[in-house]
Amino acid sequence: MNRTHTNGELRLCDAGKEVTLIGWVAKRRNFGSLVFIDLRDRTGITQLVFDEQLSEQIRDVRNEYILEATGCVMERKDKNPKLKTGEIEIQVRAVTIINRAETTPIIVADETDALEDTRLKYRYLDLRRPVMQQKLMLRHRITHSMREYLDSKEFIEIETPMLGRSTPEGARDYLVPSRVHPGSFYALPQSPQLYKQLLMVSGFERYYQFARCFRDEDLRADRQTDFTQVDLETSFLSDVEIQTMMEEMLQKLMKDVKGMDISIPFPRLTWTEAMNRYGSDKPDNRFGMELQEITELFENCGFKVFADCIANKGSIKAVVVPGKAGMTRKEIDKITELAKKNGAKGLVTLKYKDEELSGPIVKFLAEEEIQALVTRLSLKNEDLVLIVSDAWRTTCEVLGALRNHFGAELGLKKSDEFSYLWVTDFPMFEYSEEDGRWYAMHHPFTRPRDEDMQYIDSDPGKVHAIAYDVVLNGYELGGGSLRIYDGAMQDKMFEVLGFTEEKIQENFGWFVDALKYGTPPHGGLAFGLDRIAMILSESESIRDVIAFPKNANAKCPMSDAPTQVDSAQLEELHIAITEM
Repeated sequence: MNRTHTNGELRLCDAGKEVTLIGWVAKRRNFGSLVFIDLRDRTGITQLVFDEQLSEQIRDVRNEYILEATGCVMERKDKNPKLKTGEIEIQVRAVTIINRAETTPIIVADETDALEDTRLKYRYLDLRRPVMQQKLMLRHRITHSMREYLDSKEFIEIETPMLGRSTPEGARDYLVPSRVHPGSFYALPQSPQLYKQLLMVSGFERYYQFARCFRDEDLRADRQTDFTQVDLETSFLSDVEIQTMMEEMLQKLMKDVKGMDISIPFPRLTWTEAMNRYGSDKPDNRFGMELQEITELFENCGFKVFADCIANKGSIKAVVVPGKAGMTRKEIDKITELAKKNGAKGLVTLKYKDEELSGPIVKFLAEEEIQALVTRLSLKNEDLVLIVSDAWRTTCEVLGALRNHFGAELGLKKSDEFSYLWVTDFPMFEYSEEDGRWYAMHHPFTRPRDEDMQYIDSDPGKVHAIAYDVVLNGYELGGGSLRIYDGAMQDKMFEVLGFTEEKIQENFGWFVDALKYGTPPHGGLAFGLDRIAMILSESESIRDVIAFPKNANAKCPMSDAPTQVDSAQLEELHIAITEM
């Protein structure tokens, strides 16, 4: 094969050149004595022109055949401005059919009518579609840009084990049975967290890895069972220094991949501020509609729901949705169901039309309360007001979900707009009423703020972590923290989490021992590579930027994995399958 150029390469300045192209047939058009074929490869499409002399050789050629064509570059009479090569065509003088193709079960083009499971079953054909190839090539440019930056900052790329041990406090592990140690199991890594901290103990100071990670959890549009993290760890840097470095990397990334200049430093919100303003710890700040606190307006309210909420030290908040006062009863019922799905007991809706507030609860409100509400919310004609009263966090999360719903419905989330921010000062612990114990909000190795250590025994809920998430367009792009580097603080952390000495040694002894040998102050962060690629390629699902993903049921329609295995394999692993 003597290919001289790719199918996206030739331009008008190449007219007159003798060239040889190779690619797949994307389209064939017959015009009597002339046949036109669009030849496709990953770089683009070039139009081939065949005259009567070659018509017999290409008589049976159809879509997805692979051809080698040699001919002269000519200027097109009917130029196609949609193609990079749209000003030229190739007058073919010799053609070879390299391989034939059966009729494909999906349309191999940007637009296809195949259902997602069909696309995944024939993923190798789906990936021929130019739009899909562009997404994966964009993913490559992302990784290239990040590597360039990290290498320039003297980070060292180091691989950590895929087969480790199972540890508690995270998502469900994928377990791998050991043949040589009957009854024992490895666990696939949910992240390289402990290993990368040990690399700091080892003195490498700056590490990174494009790490494969595994979590046995329910899937959704932005989550897969196996995924890729851009994993980072540093020694002797503060949290702000780490964040500043990551901002520089993302600034370079946006320029390299999207050709966009973004400003740094990114806005910073504390976790409490993010929840209060946006109802989410991964707020989408591309649009307004912020939550507004209105509890103090109803301290002497005659509406029992509000009065009970205040008596129980809860929170009353509102979101104003512009232009939606005309919603029907049926539409309001759907929004109410969405609120309940996110934890609300109910939803108060008010409509502001012709300078008058209306709604089911207005009759319970005093005139001064109505006017105070109109003033506080700066209501305009046709505004819809959504109010939730509940425990503070429930109120925030419910209205945050409603805000996101209307942000999408009103077209306020522009896929070609990219807005970064940091969320900092996360709570160190979350309390589980069901289990009657505290859990680490991030992980047990996150360093608490020194000034909050006075509350570690008396009120762990007041302790904040030196933890930080970088958020893009309402998605958590990456998260990290400074780590605990002294044994006494780590012991106190385990104590608050209810770990016995036996449990500590069983699960983390091999790691805790390392803290005894001069552990440096360190911290890091991990980015979700698949999620970055999904957002920057403006895709709706993370599956579009992974070459061979699982479907929503955690199954691969192409290979049919997971499958049952031969009984002999199970016997080797000392495993027996029992019916449930």
